[in-house]
Amino acid sequence: MSAGDGDAAYVGLMSGTSVDGIDAALLHLAPNGAVRGILAARYTPLDSELAEAVHQAGADTPLHRLCELDRRLADAFAEAADTIQRQAPAELPVAAIGCHGQTVWHQGREAGTDDGASSVQIGDPNRIAARTGLPVVADFRRRDIAEGGHGAPLAPSFHAYCWGAGDAASAVVNLGGIANLTLLPAGAGTVIGFDSGPANTLLDAWARRHLDARFDADGAWAASGRVDQELLGRLRADPYFARPPPKSTGPEHFNLEWLLAHRRGDEDPADVQATLAELTASTVADALGRGGDAPARVWVCGGGSHNGDLMRRLQAHCPEAAVASTAALGMDPDYVEAAAFAWLAWARLHHHPGNLPSVTGARRRAVLGGVYAP
Repeated sequence: MSAGDGDAAYVGLMSGTSVDGIDAALLHLAPNGAVRGILAARYTPLDSELAEAVHQAGADTPLHRLCELDRRLADAFAEAADTIQRQAPAELPVAAIGCHGQTVWHQGREAGTDDGASSVQIGDPNRIAARTGLPVVADFRRRDIAEGGHGAPLAPSFHAYCWGAGDAASAVVNLGGIANLTLLPAGAGTVIGFDSGPANTLLDAWARRHLDARFDADGAWAASGRVDQELLGRLRADPYFARPPPKSTGPEHFNLEWLLAHRRGDEDPADVQATLAELTASTVADALGRGGDAPARVWVCGGGSHNGDLMRRLQAHCPEAAVASTAALGMDPDYVEAAAFAWLAWARLHHHPGNLPSVTGARRRAVLGGVYAP
């Protein structure tokens, strides 16, 4: 892959609700933002004590503790960015870092209201800029919220830029802690995207509780259980699933306490895991039906793309679609989200809007993020 005049590399950093590590992607972009490819990608595990402290952080965390985590996470982000930027070719300058930060609180806008949305990410971008010597673009969500949106999801802009306007309707599904999706119509129609509900956040929490493991590898434990239809019905009755988009959610809503409140208490743990996998697959499939034309292709990214049981369930719920990971599009499913924030950094520096009002519910398109000079 050769660099054209004005080509540049951008670093994208992402840590999700699993809070296990940092995904870093070095993205090669043309001057107009067209993606030429991922030059390098790297996963850096977080120190277990830091990861647990961040996992426990939320609305009740003392301010001095959040400030401490803000500093420590910034240092971890800076180290990940510094490592990956060294892999850029000499002829391709690294223009900036796009850092999503670690979400410690996200609340979508209540249906029918004009207020209530809030979103907080930590990992001080000033500190990242000082340590790496590169401009850092961060704080992407709050401008969309200021424009009346949910501040999430933001990756659909990137998905549409890369893979939109095809000859058939398609969808990109990110199976991270929360499942979010982008519905890409054939041609130049309106892109729809929203959070459909829980994915790995519940599956991982239940695995940690019963397996003493961070996650259910390949969904093997879920595959060994049977779906508890009664429990599934109670979980699917949550009003969030029936709400029309735009909408967003997070582990503030879908968490272990939410699950425990719906259990009888005598369910077999493997059956609960199977039920949680079925909940994710069925609610994603329901969400995919909210567009005009049913997608002919469903591209999956995020950690859930490696969960064989979950992918089989999703295919079973979408029999008319071809379900595959974004690897088939030439992009590693583990680094699509990191690449999205590298691209959003390009968008900010080039004054290109980073949100889609049809996705977030904002009143208008807006340039997202603040720029922190080195």
